[in-house]
Amino acid sequence: MFRTGLFKNNGAKLGAGIVLVFIIAGLFAPWLSPSDPLQIHMEHKLSLPSWQYPLGTDHLGRCVLSRLIYGTRTSLYYSFIVLAIVFAISIPVGLLAGYAGGKIDHLMMRITDILLAFPSLILSLAITAMLGPSMKNLLIAFTAVWWTGYARVIRSMVLQIKERGYITAAKASGTSHVHIILRHILLNAARPILVLASMEVGTIMLSIAGLSFLGLGAQPPTPEWGIMLNDSRAYMQTEPRLMLYPGMVIMVAVLGFNLLGEGLRRSAHDFNSEGK
Repeated sequence: MFRTGLFKNNGAKLGAGIVLVFIIAGLFAPWLSPSDPLQIHMEHKLSLPSWQYPLGTDHLGRCVLSRLIYGTRTSLYYSFIVLAIVFAISIPVGLLAGYAGGKIDHLMMRITDILLAFPSLILSLAITAMLGPSMKNLLIAFTAVWWTGYARVIRSMVLQIKERGYITAAKASGTSHVHIILRHILLNAARPILVLASMEVGTIMLSIAGLSFLGLGAQPPTPEWGIMLNDSRAYMQTEPRLMLYPGMVIMVAVLGFNLLGEGLRRSAHDFNSEGK
């Protein structure tokens, strides 16, 4: 089975464990955080780790651990929103372009080619700069740019699937195009799409943190990893731990999703090779 084959891979098990820890941390942030992540205690600013503040405090006396935990909620929430909107656009476009072919396919792919001609991160920066720095505008920029690449990948999947014998048989039997697309093509493309989505979560999280670090995403005092990195720049030499903590958390989160995605990819490959 596809799901059982996933956990034969040690890297996939490690990735799934890491992802599960971050999801639990995001869901139960109010109960896991030792302090209010927004509460300022200037008398405790830049404190070293203690029982009250396990990872110490930042330049405003806020609990670093609490801000990291709430930052998990922020990063996961917005990453999943971006992913959902991107695939809500790219899946219909890819399905329609690949299945219909002809002029419809040509028109849709020329539009994606125009957008793909610009580096996605640079174009996202430009759109966010024009709209103004905020998470809402950052989400708009990401979704406006990133759906194109996924649409092309999904179109390629559809082109391969629609040449198979059962699709020809379904057409010959008079099955409607909508039924063929939803029941036969989309269902068979679901596993590769799931693999693609899982591997892209880490990239999205890294991009959100990067643009928030530049001041174009989440805005202070929101507990977010990129903001924490930006806030700690001034203390890089005197208090390097303030940059180390969010940097390590970002690295581990991205690693976890990448390991899980790679495990899903290998499992899907083995599943298809066995013909199950």
